Amino acid sequence: MSAPIVHGGGITAAATALGGRPEDWLDLSTGINPCPVALPEIPARAWHRLPDRHLVDAARFAARDHYGSGEILPLPVPGTQSVIQLLPRLVGADERIAVTDDRIAVVSPTYGEYARAFTSAGFAVDAVNDVAAIGAAHRLAVVVNPNNPDGRIWPAETLVALHDRIKAANGFLVVDEAFGDTNPALSLASRAPQLSNLVIFRSFGKFFGLAGLRLGFAIAGENILERFEDWLGPWAVSGPALSLAASLLRSDVSPIHSRIEERSIGLHTALDGAGLRIAGGTALFTLVNDARASDIYTYLCQHHILVRKFDNAPDWLRFGLAPDPAADRRLGEALQRFKR
Repeated sequence: MSAPIVHGGGITAAATALGGRPEDWLDLSTGINPCPVALPEIPARAWHRLPDRHLVDAARFAARDHYGSGEILPLPVPGTQSVIQLLPRLVGADERIAVTDDRIAVVSPTYGEYARAFTSAGFAVDAVNDVAAIGAAHRLAVVVNPNNPDGRIWPAETLVALHDRIKAANGFLVVDEAFGDTNPALSLASRAPQLSNLVIFRSFGKFFGLAGLRLGFAIAGENILERFEDWLGPWAVSGPALSLAASLLRSDVSPIHSRIEERSIGLHTALDGAGLRIAGGTALFTLVNDARASDIYTYLCQHHILVRKFDNAPDWLRFGLAPDPAADRRLGEALQRFKR
């Protein structure tokens, strides 16, 4: 088993190491909407009973309409991380260490848990920098679109052509659209019914600001979704999570888009004011490339502001959105003091 990956959101560990209460820290280390939506009422029976089929169905139909997946009813999962762990089984490996000649391609750099899941299962993983490098030797390919952490985007037609190329070699294409809600035109969801070897992952918590709910959706052909459902086991997603999904996915999300756009402008203003070079990102996070990244990270931590650093890219820092203009000013002032 490979070593665990350190992700954003470790505010408790940061506070333990550098002082202060976790609630006094400004956590900019994730790509989550910092302004969570108001929660609709959850029926008492959703808490009292195991998740009935009607709750699952309501969430699936709402997700179909929200994501535009046509005849496919997206499968609710307890966070997309849960199905990332299952991908080795999709291409023939079980939970034990596999011995296989199949290779996996992951367009990189990107979310590290994909490579970890496959290497832990005994697969050889090729970190490629372009979809053109994915070939017949690859049993499965992963493309995060838009990508985390640099926000790189792959056009739909490019990914459809990649799917067809992989399918011809009896392989699968996984497209992770965890940050796709802020740019829905990029999604392959509407194409999924015609792309039999495609798997799409969608995050729920990032856009709605409810990451603690641990909810996501998988969009794929029925034969693939049935396998995921079987492997996850019964009652994989809680009744309250299903109830919230059915309500929020049918709600007017335009205020969420507006709020995220406002918060993104606030972040960019703070970064521009400090003269930092923006290297990429999405509406929910911004990547900065700076030779002083390690020193900036340490300085911000000393002022109880947590951002995301990368061991494999020491010049990179990823900044998530702040919850309000006061937090934007707090970040901007700290960065200005660092410059001096």
